[in-house]
Amino acid sequence: MARFPKPPEGSWTEHYPDLGTDPVSYEDSISPEFYEVERKAVFKRAWLNVGRVEQLPRKGSYFTKELKVANTSIIVVRTTSGEVKAYHNICRHRGNKLVWNDMPLEETSGVCRQFTCKYHAWRYDLDGHLTFVQQEGEFFDLDKSRYGLVPVHCDVWEGFIFVNFAPEPEQSLRDFLGPMITGLEGYPFAEMTSRFYYRSEVKANWKLYMDAFQEFYHAPILHANQSPSTFSKAAAEAGFEAPHYRIDGPHRLVSTSGIRAWEMDPDMRKPMEDICQSGLFGPWDKPDLGPMPEGLNPAKCEPWGLDSFQLFPNFVILIWGQGWYLTYHYWPTSFNTHIFEGTLYFPQPRTPRERIAQELAAVSFKEYGLQDANTLEATQTMVEARAVNEFLLCDQEVLIRHLHKETAAWVDDYRRKTAEVGAP
Repeated sequence: MARFPKPPEGSWTEHYPDLGTDPVSYEDSISPEFYEVERKAVFKRAWLNVGRVEQLPRKGSYFTKELKVANTSIIVVRTTSGEVKAYHNICRHRGNKLVWNDMPLEETSGVCRQFTCKYHAWRYDLDGHLTFVQQEGEFFDLDKSRYGLVPVHCDVWEGFIFVNFAPEPEQSLRDFLGPMITGLEGYPFAEMTSRFYYRSEVKANWKLYMDAFQEFYHAPILHANQSPSTFSKAAAEAGFEAPHYRIDGPHRLVSTSGIRAWEMDPDMRKPMEDICQSGLFGPWDKPDLGPMPEGLNPAKCEPWGLDSFQLFPNFVILIWGQGWYLTYHYWPTSFNTHIFEGTLYFPQPRTPRERIAQELAAVSFKEYGLQDANTLEATQTMVEARAVNEFLLCDQEVLIRHLHKETAAWVDDYRRKTAEVGAP
């Protein structure tokens, strides 16, 4: 879909006529049957981000990722040649999970020269080759070269590690990302190594939480208590509208301006923000990161607040004009539960004050995230009641329309292709 500037008398939704303007159904968020197809149609075919290369700082560094939506656990490792590879986390002998610590369902990380199974001590090198079998002579016609770890398609873009569970991906990672996302190339992601991480188990469908971060129509209302009362009242009365929305293939973007009333008026600032010189938008001292890529701030907002890039299916890169970024992941665990991960990335602090400023931004983000999540379980339970089957969306919720329509398109495409080959 093309990018359009919004005329004064027009609407964003009208620029994308395929999305329509009718009320939408949330059946895709409450149906166990739809979820089972969605797992195969979307999460076993799309490229999924599972981490960053900074998690693998040297040869032999690894981490595991539990992916219930794909019914698997994977190992992501930096090999002796420096390449990043991924494998299913299973020993070829008796099927034991290969890499885990005390609790087999918990994720772990570390550094090693080889992977050794806890059960019978079979060993695999970092390239996945089976190198040692305990009492090898007891086996019948064992050819170790045939029993290496099962690989998972893996590729890296701008330091982000992606995997794909299809037998053969339908697109390369770069083609899947498309020009809107690859337009971010050159942003100093690798310089943002000060990291804050949050994880939460949410009793709601993953798409409902994505919806919460795809529009700012809710901001003056839901987050009213987080902002100074004078600002909140004015924002609630005037409403809020983002200056730019864009859709590119399966991915979406929303941009906002950067006007911060509490920074312009000392009476509207919180004492803690004055002390720490920081707040939700990040530390007030913006770092010099050099020239920014053309893909940022496509609306040319001045001042510019943020760009939220929604990568299909479940990954968000949100870049702040203040010189830092955060990511969201939404990992389904059932039709009405998922795991939410929020990670904030800043340049390494040079002083204790800079560190404290980053920590305040991280805490402020957590509070906003809790406010957004607070509505989700109530939404899920009431939508599941099916007393109402269609829901109204305004022009600012155009990206919500797109996510649900795109998910349905992937499911329809999967059903058509599997029917053609006679698959169940």
